[in-house]
Amino acid sequence: MKKNDEHFMLLAIKEARKNLKTMEGGPFGACIVKRGRVLAVARNTVLKNDATCHAEINAIRKASKLAGSFDLSNCVMYTTTEPCPMCFAAIHWARIGKIVYGTNIADASKIGFNEFKVSSARLKSLGKSSICLKRSSLLKECRQLFSDWHRLPHKQLY
Repeated sequence: MKKNDEHFMLLAIKEARKNLKTMEGGPFGACIVKRGRVLAVARNTVLKNDATCHAEINAIRKASKLAGSFDLSNCVMYTTTEPCPMCFAAIHWARIGKIVYGTNIADASKIGFNEFKVSSARLKSLGKSSICLKRSSLLKECRQLFSDWHRLPHKQLY
């Protein structure tokens, strides 16, 4: 993986870490980049009473506002965990061309998150999507988010 990919994934990881203190959502972060420029960095804020506020959705909302368009063609989404079906659909509709992800749906399910057990690769196949999927070289760092989250005494799973 290119150094830039690692840099952008580290931004997503850093953002996800904020929830270990704020408890506004789970240990999930995302970063959207267009031609080397960061458009948005966001984290999961579901626990602020909106089930749609996954990190990827929050990042799409921020990037779309900055771009002045729903169309995020030529963008890359860096996300600490493989997108759920809702997020994958939003990424597809935003026309983001590539997803670089850390942990997968099964990893999130193992620690108690209420995940549909449908991978992005399966969704890509079913929908005949052209989105490129790539696993991050920072898998260890993304798994550490889950370990740190799992040790928190007052976490809420959803």
